[in-house]
Amino acid sequence: MITIRPARDGDLDGFLTLAAQVEHWFGPMAEEPGFHRAVETHIRTGAALIAEATELAEASGPVGGLLFGADPPTYHVHWLVTAAHCRGAGVGRRLMAEAMLRYVSGPGTVEVVTFGPDHPGAVESGARTFYEKLGFAPGEPTDPGPEGGSRQIYRLDVPADVRQV
Repeated sequence: MITIRPARDGDLDGFLTLAAQVEHWFGPMAEEPGFHRAVETHIRTGAALIAEATELAEASGPVGGLLFGADPPTYHVHWLVTAAHCRGAGVGRRLMAEAMLRYVSGPGTVEVVTFGPDHPGAVESGARTFYEKLGFAPGEPTDPGPEGGSRQIYRLDVPADVRQV
């Protein structure tokens, strides 16, 4: 079973472990002080969520993490990662559903920057398909990621009565 909860001060190492699993797509994070500060700030402000496996066999740490930002009526998924062994199992969907409940009040727009269509991680990670299944629509290209790969903004319009994703 997977549970979603607000991240706590002791969760930084879990975020860094998750980050290390996706550095080949996003560039260095786990050893970057700026990433550490971003995670710590999101935790301190209550804008970070952790997905944990509650069954003993999987309980070696977080299986997903999300950093969120809000400047209503615009909301931002700053970072969302699912552990490699849990991708496709609904962890990301559960993190997004919890974020929508906790942080979003409509009407508004949720934005996320993800891989551009030509980025190797676009297919391998499934990120673009993931967001499209949640109802996000591709928008304009944006600045390349730190590793030099293309990026694109995806948006989800949120009605006055926020819906679950």
